[in-house]
Amino acid sequence: MAKEITTRGDNYSQWYLDLVNKADLAENSAVRGCMVIKPYGYAIWEKMQAQLDKMFKETGHVNAYFPLFIPKSFFSREAAHVEGFAKECAVVTHYRLKNDPDGKGVVVDPEAKLEEELIIRPTSETIIWNTYRNWIQSHRDLPILINQWANVVRWEMRTRLFLRTAEFLWQEGHTAHATREEAVEETLKIINLYADFAEKFMGIPVIKGIKSENERFAGAVETYCIEGLMQDGKALQCGTSHFLGQNFAKAFDVMFSNREGVLEHVWATSWGVSTRLMGALVMAHSDDNGLVLPPNLAPIQVVIVPIYKNKEELDRVSAVADQIIPQLKARGISVKYDDNDNKKPGWKFAEYELKGVPVRLAMGPRDLEKGTVEVARRDTLTKEVLPVEGIDEVIEKLLADIQENIFRKATAFRDENIRKADTWEEFKTLLTEKGGFISAHWDGTPETEARIKEETKATIRCIPLDAEPEEGLCIYSGQPSAQRVLFAIAY
Repeated sequence: MAKEITTRGDNYSQWYLDLVNKADLAENSAVRGCMVIKPYGYAIWEKMQAQLDKMFKETGHVNAYFPLFIPKSFFSREAAHVEGFAKECAVVTHYRLKNDPDGKGVVVDPEAKLEEELIIRPTSETIIWNTYRNWIQSHRDLPILINQWANVVRWEMRTRLFLRTAEFLWQEGHTAHATREEAVEETLKIINLYADFAEKFMGIPVIKGIKSENERFAGAVETYCIEGLMQDGKALQCGTSHFLGQNFAKAFDVMFSNREGVLEHVWATSWGVSTRLMGALVMAHSDDNGLVLPPNLAPIQVVIVPIYKNKEELDRVSAVADQIIPQLKARGISVKYDDNDNKKPGWKFAEYELKGVPVRLAMGPRDLEKGTVEVARRDTLTKEVLPVEGIDEVIEKLLADIQENIFRKATAFRDENIRKADTWEEFKTLLTEKGGFISAHWDGTPETEARIKEETKATIRCIPLDAEPEEGLCIYSGQPSAQRVLFAIAY
């Protein structure tokens, strides 16, 4: 290979970090806990962003932007919210530096202390609802359906590229509604949208569910989520959608006059996904040779590598490539022709395999004589020789097949790793020896959930939306339970 990576079986965590670094997705920055997203990684994020943005707008949402800085007093207005985020907040106290009189660089100017300290945005509910108070007076002003693409800061102590960083990119939707029913409908609409995106574009099967009280978003009445399973058997929360009730409207006194002229507090939702999805994309599909990218999100869907010994041969191959490229582009397929003579074909093959390019075409003089091209697919690492004539149609179908195959493989893995446990001993054994999702009964109390987490590190990932009622006994307390929930160790 062009760049050696640790194998999954030897060290899954190091394998992940090797892939992120050596596939040029991201690297650690000079700022503790922060990352630099490199061009190739950012190109994947842009594909995600573009598709999600399209889906949001198709459901009536519009984009806006709100301040990075939030007055500290705003956080005190919603008690659960401040309790949930207080430990992760970065606070701005001064606005100026000055030269150190002792000649030791610069120091904070003590005379430039802010009258009110500012929180660097960990999430935007408070600043947005303070703004909505000025926007909403009547039922005619509702609903407000706004999304924001932004960065946020949560001062994490233990960080890992994409999965958990002190600063990350995301989108956060914040909507305001006249009725509880409309707000709940919005919350469900978005969690279904996220699930569609994860499955149809990322190729990751997800389980839709409701979070337990302990795992609920700070300040929410109900949190809906999508949960994915990574190849090491750990769960990853891939997106959340929160029904906020009237909590933030009451905290910021956001009221409207209903159709009968009566003042009511507004109903709210918020929802978001982040660059954590990049980590999910790496961990759900990739192998010991590198990334495996679903074609729907690959920055380069097809790469053409010429095989030649001299300029004359290169010119002949390039002439054929010049015919294929516009045909592929006409079908909406992104393609790169790599005629860089600084690297040998074998190095290029390994490099594009590492970067997860779904389809690679290789052509040399012998292929030209036969009117053929070698087609290699990244997901199965198989190759075949096909006629150049009509290759654009073949590749279009091949990309669709790769997208489906990636999802089918991930779904089979997920389904094989959902297991039932009916006793505490069985639960602990499955968690230690198998991992994955464990479907088990829980008595519904936060205390039992906390004890299970304390003793095993497993959390309730969700109460599945499609779960059937089933009488049973809690695996930990032995108390009655009305249905099973999904436990797992999670990122």
